[in-house]
Amino acid sequence: MHMPMKAGTRQLFAAAVIAIVGLGAPASAQDAKDYPNRPVQLVIGYGAGTIGDVSMRIVAQKLTDQLGKPFVVENRPGAAGVIAAKAATMAAPDGYTLLLTGNSYAINTTWFKSVPYNVLKDFAPISTVASFDFLVVTRKGSPFKSMKDVIAYAKANPGKLNIATLSPGTTQNLAVELLKVVSGVKVTAVPFRSSPEAANALLRGDVDIDMDSYAPLRGLLDGGKIDVIATTGRQRVPFLKDVPTVAESGVPNFDVSSWNGIAAPAGVPKPIIDKLSAAISKALEAPDVQATGARLGMQMHGSTPDQLQARMKGDIAKWSNLIETAHIPKHD
Repeated sequence: MHMPMKAGTRQLFAAAVIAIVGLGAPASAQDAKDYPNRPVQLVIGYGAGTIGDVSMRIVAQKLTDQLGKPFVVENRPGAAGVIAAKAATMAAPDGYTLLLTGNSYAINTTWFKSVPYNVLKDFAPISTVASFDFLVVTRKGSPFKSMKDVIAYAKANPGKLNIATLSPGTTQNLAVELLKVVSGVKVTAVPFRSSPEAANALLRGDVDIDMDSYAPLRGLLDGGKIDVIATTGRQRVPFLKDVPTVAESGVPNFDVSSWNGIAAPAGVPKPIIDKLSAAISKALEAPDVQATGARLGMQMHGSTPDQLQARMKGDIAKWSNLIETAHIPKHD
């Protein structure tokens, strides 16, 4: 039997409901206000000294200074970052476990038959950290003075031009596959386990061209042992303004750059995500961060979470299309 509430009882009941709802509604905002109140773990799927590792350590120190609690980098290399990503998906969605994300995760989604996570659904994007183009280099004294020379030789000698890259499935390796597709040339991609091995092969004359990021090539460039004939991005890089892009050099549909950023397990409260995104952007604006990035060939810049998600979606579509067009088999 339903019994009507007295007016006073109804008022007390309504007040209680409002109080309960009120306690629940701003909980995430309160969490963000107090965040962080203990160390934050930043998981990286690559070894110490890599571009991703270096850029994350720069940001981690700045976040530590800004937010007052340690941001600790933990390297979990292996399986092209899959090990680190899987560990992050198993962490509590409280903002105390973050993940280095980036272009490699977009590639993994299309390169492997399956991965134990959905990079678009299982992670909450926070901000980009750095982007960098690759350099197309030759050894000093090489007959290749421009990308036009490279393309002309490749067309006249199908399959004879050797280009050093890193392991299959890396951005460097897929950049060569993209070059083949958009230019119609036949070249041979020669994969190496590390950047120094690829560079040494170039110096020995085992390969004709090397395509890699600036940091591992800087010593050879400063020593005058190699020449840069092009860069791979949409625009010229700030520290090599006299060097044309591959697109400017006669391959208009070629555009390759790599990037990294920071994400969290899906479900982290939005106020915490927004607080981290703002803190990362502020950290990256620091003059010393900009200078360090420039020395390593990186452009340090933050983004909104939505911009990071859009970048990831765009790269997944790009590399998926390439893998399909080039008939590259997917890997287990």
